[in-house]
Amino acid sequence: MSRLKESQKQALAVYVKLMRATNTTTAHIHRHLHHAGLTHSQFAVLEALRHLGSLCQGELSQKVLKSNANLTAVVDALEARKLVNRDRSGSDRRKVKVELTDAGRSLIEDLFPRHAEVVDAEFSVLTAKEQDELGRLLKKLGRRA
Repeated sequence: MSRLKESQKQALAVYVKLMRATNTTTAHIHRHLHHAGLTHSQFAVLEALRHLGSLCQGELSQKVLKSNANLTAVVDALEARKLVNRDRSGSDRRKVKVELTDAGRSLIEDLFPRHAEVVDAEFSVLTAKEQDELGRLLKKLGRRA
């Protein structure tokens, strides 16, 4: 096995820590979604529609960081539960607008306050200053990518 440079060892160690922290935090934060019968991706779609309003499916896939194919399956499941509607009434039938139904809006409005509480609790291990610094560093890392 080839020898790694110190910078490579350090970068790999930080990457492993980042992924472990992400996976653990995400699992803890999204545990409450199970009771509502939602996956993380389904919640993300409902949350995006709640905050941004109706979106074309392509825009929605970018907002929730899912491929178009994956998002189609997520929206299919939400539509089957009557939580979202697809609107193909525009002039370009390739563009499919996704919007919350009354039931979907009610569900996300009920879930979101609990979600905010859980996120706050998870991040309470960090001070406000540490959260700001982490946010700044992650933004810097994300922009590089």
